[in-house]
Amino acid sequence: MQPIHVPYAGAMQFQQLLYFVAVAETRHFTRAAERVHVSQPSLSQQIKALEQELGAELFSRARGNITLTDAGEALLPLARRILADTETARIEVQELAQLKRGRVRLGATPSLCTGLLPDVLRAFHDLHPGIELLIEEGGSHDLVRELARGALDLALVVLPLPTPSPALTTVELLREDLVVVSSASAPAPRRPVRITDLRDQPLVMFRHGYDLRELTVAACRAEGFEPTFTVEGGELDAVLGFVRAGLGLAVVPAMVAGRAGRDLRVTALARPGLRRTIALAHRSDVAPPRAARELQRMLLASRRGGPDRTAAAAAGTGVTG
Repeated sequence: MQPIHVPYAGAMQFQQLLYFVAVAETRHFTRAAERVHVSQPSLSQQIKALEQELGAELFSRARGNITLTDAGEALLPLARRILADTETARIEVQELAQLKRGRVRLGATPSLCTGLLPDVLRAFHDLHPGIELLIEEGGSHDLVRELARGALDLALVVLPLPTPSPALTTVELLREDLVVVSSASAPAPRRPVRITDLRDQPLVMFRHGYDLRELTVAACRAEGFEPTFTVEGGELDAVLGFVRAGLGLAVVPAMVAGRAGRDLRVTALARPGLRRTIALAHRSDVAPPRAARELQRMLLASRRGGPDRTAAAAAGTGVTG
């Protein structure tokens, strides 16, 4: 593979790298131009100039099919790293003293956006109203990928990670029990609910990509059966709404159940039950911006007496059994 030496002299090279990454990710020159807000001829001209300066073609353009050459494959992770680090430096420099300005890009699973984050983000905003908070919801796999490419400063993910990443640093934040929720108007399930009890129960299931889906299905299969879904494919709010309507049971985190309202019945799972471990993750090779470090400090301080919040979470849910 031909080595790539990335030039740093001047703003034009940074712009060329931005255009290169856009084409590499869209595999289309016109869509890439729209993404970076330039004309397609200007983008193509700058890509050609970059190829001439590097002495290697970066894209194969056979029959309109845009693919990366070996040189392009070698350059892509370096270019993403340079762009991400430059953006981090820009934000860090622009922040004023005492965290009066800046932004934090935080990723979290949907259940954590509902259960853990509201109180912490409210406290953070009260202390630092000038900091812009950008929240991205997604499964742990997607959030790890976004962290690695520099699109997020921090992420709350479920351990173990779907794909171990040595480029990320993770700090355990809390461990939490999962519980069963059902409609308050439906017959009460066995208390506590055993995993085997779910064999004959209709379940409302999250869409693919939810860590909760994978954990629940894996627990059922470990007991020798496939769960039965009445509805599947929903986001968190939709799943809770379907349960309220009496369409079935759902397995959710205790913190989420504690905020679900009185129209849902919450029942504990029989020991050993199911639990999940939540961690705070960031890139190992780049320190988070100052504002992100402050939010990180507040999230870690939110641990009540240590990482195990099982008892505290269950105490606030009205869990039966």
